[in-house]
Amino acid sequence: MFDSLSEENQVILAIIGIAILFAIVVWNSKRNKKKLYNRDGRDFRKNYFKKKKRK
Repeated sequence: MFDSLSEENQVILAIIGIAILFAIVVWNSKRNKKKLYNRDGRDFRKNYFKKKKRK
């Protein structure tokens, strides 16, 4: 598939691919950090009973 492209275009596509993967990793780590740190003062017992009550 990539054999028909010139070496310059292959390098550009590889760099774009790496940049997209990097952006996805950064976005996911921000999302995970937000989920961890927005937990009512990080009180396990309080969060556990709140989740249990919802179910």
